Amino acid sequence: MIYLYRTMQKGPVEAVYHNFRSSLGRSILLGLEFLVAADIINTVAIDPTLQSVAVLAAVVAVRTFLSFALEVEIDGEWTWRKHRSKEDSV
Repeated sequence: MIYLYRTMQKGPVEAVYHNFRSSLGRSILLGLEFLVAADIINTVAIDPTLQSVAVLAAVVAVRTFLSFALEVEIDGEWTWRKHRSKEDSV
C-alpha cells in the first residue's frame, strides 16, 4: 500500500523501491530481534535444562546469521566495510 502511494507521487520509481525494500528489511530485522529476546526470556523464566539451553543457542545462532545476511542484503555491503567507507569520506 505504501509502495503504491509513494510510486504515484512524483519521484524516481527506483528510489521508492529501494526505500520500501530497506524499510521492509529493517522491520523484519526488528521482528527477529524480538523473537530472540522472547526465546531468551522463555528459557530463563522456565526451568532451564541443558537441552533447552542447547536449543536456545541453536535458535539464536540461526537467527543471528539471518539478521546478518539480511543486513548485508539491505545495505549492499559488508557490515565492517560500512564503517570504513564512512571513515574514508571524512
